[in-house]
Amino acid sequence: MKALNIPENKHPRVVVIGGGFAGINLIKNLKGKPFQIVLLDKHNYHTFQPLLYQVATAGLEPDSIAYPLRKIFKDFKHFHFRVATAQSVDLKTKILLTDRGPLDFDHLIIATGSDTNYFGNESVRELSMSMKTVPEALNLRSLMLQNFEEALLTDNYSEREALMNFVIVGAGPTGVELAGALAELKNVVLPKDYPDLDIRQMNIHLVEAAGKVLPPMSDESSARAQRYLEKLGVQVWLDTMVKDYDGKKVLTNKKDLPTRTLIWAAGVTGNTLEGVPSESMEKGRILVDEFNRIKGTESFFAIGDVALMKTEQKPKGDPMVAQTAIQQGETLAKNLLRSSSGKEMKPFHYKDKGSMATVGRNKAVVDIKKFHFGGLFAWFLWMVVHLVALVGFRNRAVALLNWVYNYFSYDKGIRLIIRPWKRKITIPKEETPTV
Repeated sequence: MKALNIPENKHPRVVVIGGGFAGINLIKNLKGKPFQIVLLDKHNYHTFQPLLYQVATAGLEPDSIAYPLRKIFKDFKHFHFRVATAQSVDLKTKILLTDRGPLDFDHLIIATGSDTNYFGNESVRELSMSMKTVPEALNLRSLMLQNFEEALLTDNYSEREALMNFVIVGAGPTGVELAGALAELKNVVLPKDYPDLDIRQMNIHLVEAAGKVLPPMSDESSARAQRYLEKLGVQVWLDTMVKDYDGKKVLTNKKDLPTRTLIWAAGVTGNTLEGVPSESMEKGRILVDEFNRIKGTESFFAIGDVALMKTEQKPKGDPMVAQTAIQQGETLAKNLLRSSSGKEMKPFHYKDKGSMATVGRNKAVVDIKKFHFGGLFAWFLWMVVHLVALVGFRNRAVALLNWVYNYFSYDKGIRLIIRPWKRKITIPKEETPTV
């Protein structure tokens, strides 16, 4: 079968769905090995998701954190990439259906990552902003700048307040880092850009259902991060649940927050694939064994955020972070080689290399085993780790130059509305008396 124009050869065909951390690290570890590898992704680039918030807040351009997938694997033999969306799989016939046609395989690797979880709140899904992809980050950047331009044009106090307020739901690393970046814009950049506006009216609310920010991190780092945020002017709301959002006001169990911009960073769910047995699914993720095999199958695997590997010690599985995806990709590549040689596969064991989050200029928190620290050194370590993890020398160089420029100039120079963003639903303006 010459589906998707993939030539036949003598090697077993390994189809990888998703060019994220899990997929690209699996393929890298199969370079030069006796497999034909087919990578499918709806985008032609890999996204470094930990820095999406910097694109959204005008700190970096998207080409600093995105890298062409074809360029990553340009020297790989028996490798084929196609821009396609996987739709369903038939595990009996080993046929994958895509929007570009069917594709047969010997081994299937589902590395589709995660998507935003709205927990069934349809109004939030329709009206909030998420930040899982480069286009979504650019949409958020455009909306933020459009709101300030709109605030200049209205003398309605309630309307102006809603346009200048930002509510971020979810105080994990994404929410904390985004809140810190917005606070720095408010304190340093926006007063110069908009001298006609009283930027002091801008409020940044960080809403978290748990009792602390950065719930996965230590209590010490959490408390330190909250102090940093509050010092920057962020209003932190703990033990606070979002009930609804109408495009103008966020309803919570504590206080209603006026805003035209609700940013949802409260949770994720797996990007699953139709055809995976229902008994192999749990809470929106695919259940896998210790070899990342989909439960009840032999040649079908799932790695990264979409995979849930439950054990007695870890009933909730390993954390949905980049390191888990990278390590699972590397381990599965070795196991495919072992299996092809008639050897037993080795179980996956996650190695926790620590966690970190930046809150702003010279401010970050780091947990490495029993060590918890913050401040300037933690911030510097955060920058080094993220620079090293970026794909491609150019991306590292561009990101570093931007950070150095921003640090010494106290500025973020990418405040451009390249493509204005419009909501699918029109929200009526306030008609209250002007001030």
